[in-house]
Amino acid sequence: MVMMVYIPCPTQPGHPRFHLIQALLMLLLLDQCRSTIPLTWLSALASPRLVLVVWVVFLVLQPQPLCLLDEGTLLCFREKPEEEKVVAFSVAYNQNKQLIGEHGLMPCKSYLNSVKRYVGGKVGMAALAYTPSILWFLDWDDMDANLDGIALVGMALSAFVLVTGMANMVIMVTLWVLYHSLVNVGQLWYSFGWESQLLETGFLAIFLCPVWTLSQVPRRCPPSLTCIWTFRWLIVRIMLGAGLIKIRGDKCWRDLTCMDYHYETQPVPNPLSYYMHRSPWWFHRFETLSNHFIELIVPFFTFLGRRMCMVNGAIQILFQVVLIVSGNLSFLNWLTIVPSLACFDDASLSFMFRSGGGAKKAVLEIQNEDAAGRTPKPTKGMLIRRVVNISLGILIGFLSIPVVMNLISSRQVMNTSFDPLRIVNTYGAFGSITKERTEVIFQGTLNPDPKDPEAVWEEYQFQCKPGDIYRRPCLISPYHYRLDWLMWFAAFQTYEQSEWVIHIAGRLLSNDSTVLSLLDHNPFQGRDPPRWVRGEHFRYKFSPPGSASAAQGKWWLRKRIGAYFPPVDLEGLRGYFQSRNWPHPHIPPNRS
Repeated sequence: MVMMVYIPCPTQPGHPRFHLIQALLMLLLLDQCRSTIPLTWLSALASPRLVLVVWVVFLVLQPQPLCLLDEGTLLCFREKPEEEKVVAFSVAYNQNKQLIGEHGLMPCKSYLNSVKRYVGGKVGMAALAYTPSILWFLDWDDMDANLDGIALVGMALSAFVLVTGMANMVIMVTLWVLYHSLVNVGQLWYSFGWESQLLETGFLAIFLCPVWTLSQVPRRCPPSLTCIWTFRWLIVRIMLGAGLIKIRGDKCWRDLTCMDYHYETQPVPNPLSYYMHRSPWWFHRFETLSNHFIELIVPFFTFLGRRMCMVNGAIQILFQVVLIVSGNLSFLNWLTIVPSLACFDDASLSFMFRSGGGAKKAVLEIQNEDAAGRTPKPTKGMLIRRVVNISLGILIGFLSIPVVMNLISSRQVMNTSFDPLRIVNTYGAFGSITKERTEVIFQGTLNPDPKDPEAVWEEYQFQCKPGDIYRRPCLISPYHYRLDWLMWFAAFQTYEQSEWVIHIAGRLLSNDSTVLSLLDHNPFQGRDPPRWVRGEHFRYKFSPPGSASAAQGKWWLRKRIGAYFPPVDLEGLRGYFQSRNWPHPHIPPNRS
């Protein structure tokens, strides 16, 4: 059934906002006619739980979902997972103290104080607008406890939703506020594009849930088509942003050679990356062409009807799975699967879901009532909810204007937010590809003279980034070691551009347990701290499979480029630390 609707609009015809608002209002009116158009209730009721996967992240679950069978409906849920491990907020809990805690590399207390000074010395609306965070209202005497408390509350709420399959707006808003509070004070360590994507996805997931009730099938609060389309709009923007930044960026994306380098030079390769890198040249060309097709063409399938929309969803999910198995890209690809689910409806996914069960039975009863014309009259709450849904559509449409302008601009920027709450953002990835892999290797020595040719320099090892050439590449996705990722960026910059590298060196000189907990191997464990620490710059390549090096157990081959930063000791760093207001590490008594 096709409906032609004329909608008066106060904006002048011909203005871009006129067409945008008119289209949104048409969509919102159709929201009340769910029986005549394809919807995707699956995303509506599954997405809040999937967002929790990556609500600060990472989930491993094997769910038994259930849903309805009607084509064009979106009434699907997930039952209690049989096996799952919730590590939600675990990255924050495990790493925040070391990165932004009281004794972290970039204490968030110092950052908040600098913001407070910038806005006039008061904690008011200006401070909240500049850095939205509940930390403004907490006691700063023990910031580590605040950070742990936020992470633990987030873990508890996420675990509840994942285990029970029930959520409401209150829970989802709380999770969104908690993660916002961390991202906005995370500084460099939370500067990745997927932080904004997680916040936007979490914001949209709020509107899939009832306000108060924890019922899996809230009879008077069906999922809104408006919200489903905001998820579809999100996956369209994610893919177009990634595709356009590539075409406009590195030349290798246009001459189809980027995949010759990507697997070896990506931030944190995994074991499969080692073998994918050695694929034939024609396969790498095919990968690059497929990437352009999936990111630049397939997203438009969303607007070509039910079947093509589902084709888009299937291709995007398959694409994300390929990215997951071929590299450690944090939780980015896991998160990107969530809006892709909005491309499906119950009929298309019914084969995946278990028959029987209370939630499915309840949904079938609802559909039978609707079919028999026994739908209850809208209550005041339902009418208010419709207003909320319309407001959501208008808000997303309005905030999308600068995002769309950025997409069509020749000066496109990626992973940028145009509003402080990061509700609608720009996205993109790998606009340029590094053609060779370089690594910064921290080394320490007990020798009092760093220039002594007999000095023995021992290497520190990070959790996951390449270091020891005999160590197999790690497999950690969707987990995320923030310091390891930042070290990848530091390797193709200088230490003057990444001063925090010297901060780490100073902490290593004192065997600082806070920083050492972020590393995998401390060569001076149980011994005196090193007298000197230096940074060495190496070029890394995968060892050829079947070669003599591979037979010796070497995953990597490396060649020294030179010094990344010269040998430093605690006394020599005193002035450097003081000029940056960093606390100077304690000098052992026998060194003074």
